[in-house]
Amino acid sequence: MLAKAMLNFALLGAGWVLWLLVILSFVCIAIGVERVIYLILNGTPRGPFEAAVGGYLSGGSRADLERSLAGLRGVEARVLLAGLRARLTVAAQHAMQGTLLFERLRMERGMLVVGTVASTAAFIGLFGTVLGIIQAFHELSLESDDSAKAMMSGISEALVSTAVALMVAIPAVVLYNFLTRMVKSRINRIESLAELVVARMRAEGD
Repeated sequence: MLAKAMLNFALLGAGWVLWLLVILSFVCIAIGVERVIYLILNGTPRGPFEAAVGGYLSGGSRADLERSLAGLRGVEARVLLAGLRARLTVAAQHAMQGTLLFERLRMERGMLVVGTVASTAAFIGLFGTVLGIIQAFHELSLESDDSAKAMMSGISEALVSTAVALMVAIPAVVLYNFLTRMVKSRINRIESLAELVVARMRAEGD
């Protein structure tokens, strides 16, 4: 019974696998576009931000930095501002770390899907190829006049499944690496600036 059910499933061919790959490719594109837009819109304007932080590190007051950051948007400003509002140096460090962790989760949202597609699309295509070959050999076993033609058609469809899978997997890998690099670069920048601000807070005392 189970073998019969699995054979009937296999005889569906690779057509539905192709549609699945197409859907996954559109999902990855949608996530990629949304993530890039999110990262761009949630970046703190570099000029005013660097001027405010640089002024504080050069001997400016904490109150002036806090006022400057309060008027800026973006992840960098929110992380440093969370620390400045904590007042005490130890509390400020924990506040920045907690805020950065929260912001990191927001920046990486949806990237798991892209990474999963990147790593599994080729296997999905291989699965479609196997289904297509099973269907082709089943058509050949019928020993009809058109069985050989049906077999060649099935094998062609199976190979198309592999090709489409690679067309989905390769851009997904590139997209995932690109998004990961964007997030990692921003996090590293925030961490370095947070360390400098905390060191300055320690130097001037709580």
